[in-house]
Amino acid sequence: HPEAFALRGEKARLALQLRRKVLVWALPSLGGAFSTMSKVRPPVPPFSYEDAVKKVRAAEDGWNSRDPSKVKMAYSEDTAWRNRAEIFTGREKVEEFLTRKWEKELEYRLIKEYWAHGEDKIAVRFAYEYRDDSGNWFRAYGNENWWFDENGLMKVRHASINDKPIAEADRLFKWPQGRRPDDHPGLTDLGL
Repeated sequence: HPEAFALRGEKARLALQLRRKVLVWALPSLGGAFSTMSKVRPPVPPFSYEDAVKKVRAAEDGWNSRDPSKVKMAYSEDTAWRNRAEIFTGREKVEEFLTRKWEKELEYRLIKEYWAHGEDKIAVRFAYEYRDDSGNWFRAYGNENWWFDENGLMKVRHASINDKPIAEADRLFKWPQGRRPDDHPGLTDLGL
């Protein structure tokens, strides 16, 4: 019966997810005995809706830190990126890219919003504001498609982004640099 196969499939998916989550929580208690400990980034696939939303907020928080050496650790060592017209592979290239980006995009503030997800993929939309070194303000709008490995590291990132010049008076993202406060409106609430 198709219902029996579906039920068995769902049970197998949940069992796999539980095993991975137990491993994620058990590794720190093993005193660093496993070199893979730093390679697990919860939540791990398969993603529930709640897991995907957590993953999106964690990415937003990381990028708002503007710390390339920290942010790169969310990506697999062989991560493949397409960001605007740049295409590159590797965690070290991510760090180089982000260093260049945040040297040019000053007072950077980002909001990401969950759009959709599958077992190991998440789609987001985002907007961020920044100024250049001449004091010109911009708001960038975009969409990202993410594909994760079994350890919760992003192995593929595709980003399509458009920039729009804005007046400083039209800025909407004015919290202090760093993590967006929990009570700050998201993109939908801001009408973006």
